Amino acid sequence: MASRSRDREAGTARITLTCLAHAGAGVASYRGWAAAVGPGIDVAALPLPGRDSRRREPRLTERAGLLADFLPTLLQTARRGPYALYGHSMGALVGYTLTRALADSGLPPLFLAVGACPPPHTTSVLADAADLPDEDLLPLLDEIGSLPPGASASPGGLWRRTFLPVLRDDLRLARSLRNAALDPVTGGPLDVPVLVFAGRDDPLAAPAALRHWQQWTTNLIELHTVAGGHFFASSSSLAQHVGRACRGHVTALSTGGGR
Repeated sequence: MASRSRDREAGTARITLTCLAHAGAGVASYRGWAAAVGPGIDVAALPLPGRDSRRREPRLTERAGLLADFLPTLLQTARRGPYALYGHSMGALVGYTLTRALADSGLPPLFLAVGACPPPHTTSVLADAADLPDEDLLPLLDEIGSLPPGASASPGGLWRRTFLPVLRDDLRLARSLRNAALDPVTGGPLDVPVLVFAGRDDPLAAPAALRHWQQWTTNLIELHTVAGGHFFASSSSLAQHVGRACRGHVTALSTGGGR
C-alpha cells in the first residue's frame, strides 16, 4: 500500500500486468508475482472458467467465447492506464488473441510477453492432442512433466476425473486460437512488442523454436532463455524481468521513445 500511495503522490500511473495460465491450470503459478515484479505494478491473474474461483462455470473451447468473456474486463483495464500481458504456454495463445482484439479496438498493451509456447504457425506434440485416447495422451503429458506422481493419474483416479477433462477442453481452445491466428481476418502479426521466454530444457517449446515469434509482430521482439523446463511461470526472476519491462516501456513512452 505504501508504494501505491507514493505513486499517487508522484502522479505516476500504475501499470496493470495481466497474467494468463497454462492449459489445465488455474493461476496458482502467479501467487508470488505481486511481491516480485517490483514497484508501480498491479498483478491481475485471470483464471479461465472451470477452475479456481470460476470452477463451476462452463469451460471455453472457442475463440468467440474467450473474447466475450475476457475482452470487456481488459478494455476496462486499458482505459484506466498502461498495461501489459503475460501468458504461459496455452496462456500465450490466449494473450496473443486478446492482444490482437485489444489492438483492433485501439487500446493495445505496452507489450505481450509469452512463455513456453511455440508461435501459432508451428506445431508441438500437444497441438492436436485434445481428442487422443488417454493411453496416447498421457505419455505426451508425462514427457513435459505434467503428470502427477503416484496413482492419481491411474484410471478412475482423482486426477483423471477432475484435471484431465479441463486439460482436454483447454487443448481444444488452444487449437481454436491457433487456427484463428492463422486466418488473415482474425490473426496475423501484431504491431505490439513481443517478449519471448523459453525454458532452457523445455521439451515442448525449445528456445530455437520460439525465435519464430518474430513473424508475429511488426514491432520489436526480445527472446530470453531461462533456467528450467516447461513450467517456469512461478519463477521470481521471470516476474522481475517482466516487471522491469513494464517500467521500461512506460518510461520510453513518457520520453517519446515508445511506439
